[in-house]
Parts: sequence; structure tokens; C-alpha cells
Amino acid sequence: MKIRRPFKIKRLHFLAAIAIGASLGIGLHAASAQPAAPPVSAEQAAKIVASPDRSDADRINDRRRKPEAMLVFIGIRPGIIALDLSAGGGYTTELLARTIGPSGAVYGQSRPRDPNRPPPRPAAPEGNSNPTAGTAAPTPAPAAAPPASPRLSPVALADRNDKLKSAGVAVAPITAVSRPFEDPVPPELADGRFDLVTLMFNYHDLGFLNVDRAKMNQAAFRALKPGGFYVIADHAGRPGTGISESGTLHRIEEAFLHKEVEAAGFKLVAEGNFLRNPNDPRDKNTPDPPQPKDEFVLKFVKP
Repeated sequence: MKIRRPFKIKRLHFLAAIAIGASLGIGLHAASAQPAAPPVSAEQAAKIVASPDRSDADRINDRRRKPEAMLVFIGIRPGIIALDLSAGGGYTTELLARTIGPSGAVYGQSRPRDPNRPPPRPAAPEGNSNPTAGTAAPTPAPAAAPPASPRLSPVALADRNDKLKSAGVAVAPITAVSRPFEDPVPPELADGRFDLVTLMFNYHDLGFLNVDRAKMNQAAFRALKPGGFYVIADHAGRPGTGISESGTLHRIEEAFLHKEVEAAGFKLVAEGNFLRNPNDPRDKNTPDPPQPKDEFVLKFVKP
């Protein structure tokens, strides 16, 4: 009598079904996968910077910031997710949003601050934020009305986002993030969610603000996807000065910054020289004779 083996037959059918399903799945994935968009070109960057709806204040900043070269150097691709550390008034944040487009997202981080009080002075600053300390007390000046508090970064970013929407510009949404530098990313986005992190001309300030920069760089590393970029621009200081002149000359030694960032796990992949000025003596906040500051741009990658 012939013995039937229904379990074996069913098992073969089951394995065949898995194989067919897997092949279909691969085919569907291949069909739906879209090639990554190329990085922004010089021509595209020039058109973005020339957008007629950009503010007069931003156009004035363009004269010294060379945004076309910066956007190309960063290598921004449409649809990515970016974090702009120390976003301030949002000059860089908006340029990122315009370049990334509506399929991506941009977050602008700022340190929380009470608008009714000046920022607290650090207990042990690395850079002297009071250049007259240790000298004879100056003659008191006549009492003057306190200066108006600057507009908070989240307010400035929300205003930019609203204006871009109202103008119908196809940009990435801008979300303001008010968090300390040491923990700049919301928990739900803290692990491998970003393609790009930028920090423009403010790394030096972290010295006299007494920020734990190691924690900040580690947070940026954790927030980026493998292959993601961390781009930092700043005012160049003289060799050997480190971050000691952060509060006086508002400068930082390039090699010092490089070493701190790589300590978090990053690797330097490119140096931008489009803002360099070898004639700047780098011994004053405003160069003498008057000329552009020597500035560096470093592009790091998360391996």
C-alpha cells in the first residue's frame, strides 16, 4: 500500500510560496525604489540665492557668507532631513529649507532663554567674554535705556516658515527646536534620523558660554545616519590659541575644532577654502586694516 505524506507536500508548497513571495517583494522594491537626487549644482544654488522673495537683510549677509559656494560645498540633496545648530535668526536654516525642498525637513535649534533676562555669564569661561577684566575700571558712562531684547530664535524661524508658506515657495518645513546645546535633538529624532547637521560661525561661542562641546558633538554624531555630514564654519584663530579667544576676538583655532569634532567619531572629508583670507592677521575681532575675516569650513562624515 502506498503511503501518502501530506505534511511533506504541504511543506514544499509552503517553501515555494515563500520563494515566490520573496521574488515578488524584491521586484516591487526595485520598481518602487527611486535613485537618489544629485546634490545641488552651482547653477541651482545661484537660482536659490537669487530668489526674489528673500529678505534684504539676508541679501546683505550674502555679501560675506557666499551662500552659493556654501550650498554646493555641503552637497545638499533634495528630500533630506537637516538640523541647523545655533540657528539664530534663521539665515542658514532658510537656505537649507529652500534647497532641500518640500519632500524633506529642516530643524533649527537654539538654546532656551528667558527673553526678559540677559544670558547668564559662565562661572568658568574658556574664553574671556569681558576684555576689560583685570584692568582699571573705566569711567562710568551715563545711564542709558537698556537695549531691546533680540527676537528669540523660535519666533524668527516661525516667521520665516510662515512667510515662505504664504509666498507659496516650495520649501522644506522649518521646525524650531529649543533645547540645550548638549542635548540639541528631540528624543524621538535623536538616533540616526538626520542626513545633515550644520553649525555656522558659532562653535567658538560655545567656549565662553561654557557649553560641554563633547556632549554636543556626540549628540550630533548619534543623530546622523551613517554617511551623514556635519558641516561647521567659523572664524579662524591663530595657531595655539584653541578656543581661548572665543569671547574677545570671536575666533577659534581650526586644528583645535578639528580635533574636538573627530573625538566624537567623525572623520574630516572636505575643507572649504572659499571664505579664506590669508591676509587677515587674526589678532583682532575686526581685522585691521579692514578686510574680510579668515574663515574656514569643515565637512565631517559619520562613518
